[in-house]
Amino acid sequence: MLRYLPVLLSLGLTIYCVVDTIQTEDEAVRNLPKLAWLGLILLAPLVGPVAWLIAGRPRTVAVRPATPPTRPRGPDDDPDFLKGL
Repeated sequence: MLRYLPVLLSLGLTIYCVVDTIQTEDEAVRNLPKLAWLGLILLAPLVGPVAWLIAGRPRTVAVRPATPPTRPRGPDDDPDFLKGL
């Protein structure tokens, strides 16, 4: 069983990288065209997926937290309501 582990890990990494490459937008892929990355991943079983993870995958962008939604104001804080009194 232990001798099959490297083969299974390599196969799993290859499948993950193929799916990740297919789902990545064309403009976000770095250094090579998307089709070239797919060929490299499929033709070089261990080197291709590792290269994709290091050099081809899009860099993640830090997302700033959105401004919190404005809470409803009470009637005494709403100028439109106070005008109608």
